Amino acid sequence: MSLIRFATILPLAALAACATVVPPPQSPSAPPTAPETAPLPPPKPYVEPPPPPVNLQGFPPTYRLGFGDGCATARGTEQKDASRYASDGNYRTGWMDGAAQCKKK
Repeated sequence: MSLIRFATILPLAALAACATVVPPPQSPSAPPTAPETAPLPPPKPYVEPPPPPVNLQGFPPTYRLGFGDGCATARGTEQKDASRYASDGNYRTGWMDGAAQCKKK
């Protein structure tokens, strides 16, 4: 009886070993990418501001621009390039200095 059982099981085992599942080939699409975040807008081109009430000769252009924007803000006209303020230390320092210097006393 064991020979009959062996003769029955052997072909089934051989068939089971041959039956492998192969995943279907992936379509040639772009690889998954990370979720997109909104990029910061590029900074506005440099435009020399009107002369402030102090001499800024020798300071970097972006500092002078920030100083002019900060001064204009302190005088009542809100001016700040948010992307430049976040990324450029000279602009940020100039803006804070201009706002402090031109603040109404």
